[in-house]
Amino acid sequence: MLWNLLGELVAPSRCAACDLRVAGGTLFCPSCSATIEPSDPWSARGGCLAAFEYGGAIATAIARLKYEDRPDLAPRFSAALVRTARSFRDAVDLVVPVPLHPRRLADRGYNQAALLAAPVARSLSVRLAARGLVRLRDTPRQTSLDRPTRLANVASAFRARDPAVVGARVLLVDDVRTTGATLDDCATALHEVGARQVMALVLARRR
Repeated sequence: MLWNLLGELVAPSRCAACDLRVAGGTLFCPSCSATIEPSDPWSARGGCLAAFEYGGAIATAIARLKYEDRPDLAPRFSAALVRTARSFRDAVDLVVPVPLHPRRLADRGYNQAALLAAPVARSLSVRLAARGLVRLRDTPRQTSLDRPTRLANVASAFRARDPAVVGARVLLVDDVRTTGATLDDCATALHEVGARQVMALVLARRR
């Protein structure tokens, strides 16, 4: 408790989307919270669960995490991801983050999916295979592409390289699911080396 109070004095909590000061442990200010839509777990697509629907303050905060050098935001999303991950308890053996290409990882300095995946693995008491997948091609950003182009963009872009994948029930973790093209190609790579089952968890998904 004392350390939390001292932390608030030194570095007060700020809204993840707009930087307005908020109470400790709070992710968004009231105005930004009003734009948040939790994802319905019963409408999971292709074995993928999401904590939120993509849009509003969630979209802003994810963009800050990825493109504005804000890795400090990843741990703040962990509570929502861990709550969603409860559905996978005793159903997975390994957590694997969607990888960045080495060139993009060097530019950014961190893989946001790996930062999001670590607390999920801890909460499920399973191993985090941070390098379970490797990205072979530095594909363009998916954001502005239509579905056919997205599918072609990531086709055969990943390879599994961790022996622990063989026979395992794998949980893929990423920040956003759009068409599912990236997650599908990752799952294909994992199945090709013998993964028993591949499921997915994302922070947000686009409708």
